[in-house]
Order: sequence, then structure tokens, then C-alpha cells
Amino acid sequence: MSVSLSKGQKISLSKDGAALQRLFMGLGWDVAKKGGFLGGLFGGGGEEIDLDASCLVFDDAGALVDQIWFRQLKGLNGAIVHTGDNRTGEGDGDDEVIKVDLAALPAEVKALVFTVNSFRGQTFDKIANATCRVVDDQSGQELARFTLSEAGSHTGLVMAKLYRHNGEWKVHAIGEKTTGRTFHDMMPAIQAAL
Repeated sequence: MSVSLSKGQKISLSKDGAALQRLFMGLGWDVAKKGGFLGGLFGGGGEEIDLDASCLVFDDAGALVDQIWFRQLKGLNGAIVHTGDNRTGEGDGDDEVIKVDLAALPAEVKALVFTVNSFRGQTFDKIANATCRVVDDQSGQELARFTLSEAGSHTGLVMAKLYRHNGEWKVHAIGEKTTGRTFHDMMPAIQAAL
């Protein structure tokens, strides 16, 4: 059974009475193509593409508690871990991953917001096979997926929010297009998602 969400949808992360414990946000894209034979010889063609995944942690009052991104790879005593910055999109599968152990999050954490941005400023419509997703780390099942290449001439996306509601975690697929080279530039859209 698929529970993949589209923009605006929400689901509970409890299934059959058992709450999901570990999730990850995956971000993938293809390496920029070099232009033709002469372009390759003289350095012309595509420039490197550097997309970045971030996770922003908020308390019940909407205050930023922690930020996990390429300049801070761990947060909340290791409950959230970014596996490292990929600056080219080289490799198969997810190029950047942020792992979350929901059970290890402190009680004051009420929401996690996942974002994607284009650090070098290329718009998503110019980037081949760019996708982001939230996945149940135990079963491998995708909970939410967005194709960034279809997001148009934007450089940022507020992807999804995980939040506590009545003692259980839920996921909200946001899909809000925005602009920004880091999550800092995207804070008005991120705050609006809370």
C-alpha cells in the first residue's frame, strides 16, 4: 500500500498502532551535462549543480531550536544527522540524506521542516532528474515525493513538515516554491509553513 503524498496532503506516521521511529529526507539530482565536444575541451557547457537539503527544528512557540544543513551535520545530540554535502549530484540514488530518529527527539521539539535550495542559483527547471522525498527508514516506503524539475524557475522549496499532534507524529507535504541559496533566505516561507 502506498502512502506517497502530494502537495498539501497530511498523514499520521503511526501504522497499525505502532509509530514510525526513523525517517530520512533524500535529495537527488543528476550531474550537469557538459556542452558538446568543443565545450568539453574548453570548459564550456554545464556548470556544477549544488542542491542542499536542510532540516529546521522548531518548538511549540515557533522558535528555531536547531538547524541541520551542510555547515552543521548533526543536531539534537545526534537525533538528526545530515550525511554530508554533495556539490555535484554525482552518484546514484539520493545525493544528500538527512536521517531522523523521532524517538530520540526532545519533548520540546514540535516540528521539523525539510527544505531544498540551489546553492549556486540554478533554477530547478534547469536541473535534470531533481527529486526530494521523505522515506520511512524501516520499510523504505516513500511518504512524500516532489519532482523539483517540475517546480519551475525557483531556487528553493519548503518540502515537508513533520509535526507532533496529540502525541503522535504526522507529515504534511508542503511543496511551497520559493527562492534562496540557503535556508536562511527562505525563512519567511518556512515560518509561514509552521
